[in-house]
Formats: sequence, C-alpha cells, structure tokens
Amino acid sequence: MFTHVMIGSNDLVRARNFYDATFVALGGKPGVMDTRGRLIYAHEGAQLMITTPIDGKPATAANGGTIGIAAASRDHVLAWHEAGTTHGGTAIESPPTERPNGAFVAYLRDPDGNKLTARTRSTM
Repeated sequence: MFTHVMIGSNDLVRARNFYDATFVALGGKPGVMDTRGRLIYAHEGAQLMITTPIDGKPATAANGGTIGIAAASRDHVLAWHEAGTTHGGTAIESPPTERPNGAFVAYLRDPDGNKLTARTRSTM
C-alpha cells in the first residue's frame, strides 16, 4: 500500500548515524543521500526518507505516530534496539519483549523524537 515514509530531521548527520546503525543491525544497508539532500533507506521496494523540512521550520515528531519496521528475527530486533540506543536513540515503552500474538517487538525514539518499532511477524 505504501511506497515510502518521509520524516523530518533537524540534523541529518545525527539522523544518518542513527539510521545507518539501526538498519545495518537489521541486515539492511546504510542510507544514501539523493541530489535534493534527503537520506534514503530502501528495502524490497519501500523507502524511508529523512529530510530537513522544505518550509524551513524545525522538524517535529508526530504525536501518536509510530513507524513500524519489519525484522527477520528476535535477534535482529535486539540488535536494532542496541544499535539505536548506542547511536542517539532513546528506549521507550517496555523493554524488547514478545507479545501475546508471538511477535517480538522493541520501541525507540530517534534523535529527533520520531517513534519507531522493530518487530517480527506475528505467529498467529
């Protein structure tokens, strides 16, 4: 359904440090900077894009929004969480845990305050 998700950052160098580490922990690749100055992380036809806001105002995190990132295994979720907290992210909600539906999940806020979750697929 979705082709991409775009989020704002006030510091693309800091954002790149965080997202490169977390996506590599999931088995992905570091981001690339396009000609318009946006960071792009691509996987299986989908993209996460990070940019400074084009209106020149500060980037702010969505209140109530969460970006879910698929992880292949529990170990990938744990590696993602560790990479994120080591590279400027903040652990939020519960520690990484298995949900009643069998999915293993972890939550972080990126350095700009965007809420993220990495999770395995449900076993139900």
